[in-house]
Amino acid sequence: MKMTTTLAALCLMLGALLTSSGIFAAELPDLGESATNTISQRTATDSLKKDAVCTKCHDENEVKPVLSIYQTRHGVKADSRTPSCQSCHGDSDAHVKNADGKATRPSPDVLFGMKSSSYSSFPRTASSKQNSTCQTCHANAAGKRNHWTGSQHESRNVVCAACHEVHARQDKVLAKTTQPEVCFNCHKTQRAETHRISTHPLDAGKMSCSDCHNPHGSTGPKLLIKDTINATCYTCHAEKRGPLLFEHQPVIDDCSNCHTPHGSNNTPLLKARPPFLCQECHSSQHGNAKFSGSNITLNGNVTTVNGQQGAGASNPIKEGAGRACLNCHVMVHGSNSPYGSKFNR
Repeated sequence: MKMTTTLAALCLMLGALLTSSGIFAAELPDLGESATNTISQRTATDSLKKDAVCTKCHDENEVKPVLSIYQTRHGVKADSRTPSCQSCHGDSDAHVKNADGKATRPSPDVLFGMKSSSYSSFPRTASSKQNSTCQTCHANAAGKRNHWTGSQHESRNVVCAACHEVHARQDKVLAKTTQPEVCFNCHKTQRAETHRISTHPLDAGKMSCSDCHNPHGSTGPKLLIKDTINATCYTCHAEKRGPLLFEHQPVIDDCSNCHTPHGSNNTPLLKARPPFLCQECHSSQHGNAKFSGSNITLNGNVTTVNGQQGAGASNPIKEGAGRACLNCHVMVHGSNSPYGSKFNR
């Protein structure tokens, strides 16, 4: 024990000697003001001075919480990329100076939003100007806005500020729990569908509209995040993807042949309940031409299109009587079983 203590003391003495002699002396970082820190501070100070031109009047007394922008990413003055008020709204000299001394100042150069509101009666700037102002910084984020031009929202003159609240501490459209209510402001039919008995868990906050749709544009239909409906569904329902030994043709064509994604009164999100949904395609009786779905009644007897006859009362259509195709054909999305050609158990 005594020898160990002695060795440790010798090591400490040797380390101190080598360090003091400069052999192992590391250059410590300069903790004073660096050039980068000075530039950042100067940039932040200049930006706040620019903002002060606006915040002198637009303060905490505003109906709209203007100063809340300093609690968002757009208000982080330590970041040189952070915009000032003038970066978005323009210099707005006429609005600031009010040279004519009017009771109501002229409008700022760029005023965001879809329409006039209770806190501002100024007409809104053209949608193209509003959006181009936002895209000065947000032109492309990981490719999510590559297809904005020509998209359904852009072609209908929807502006960024219609969905995004830049000055709000929490932008509702960016939070999974509050995003649907922003989308439902326009998409009211989809709002009603989500309140049906079978629906995706939007109200539960487990998913949001942007899990399936890209509001900034897409190469797929309906602003879907993937090129097809099926590819979009497979992002969550991967077990339905296949390839499978026996595939159900309408399934691999389009999931919406059978399902309605926003909500249904038939579980699970079916457009109609079996057997009626199945009979939209399967009108014959299990491939048997006799007493098929194309039966007609002639002189009280059931007659098929090929002339075969039988007693109508004693040969009811099995699909209509059973009313439960899925009792037997449970593998409706496809099967890998060697005996699964009929999608049975």
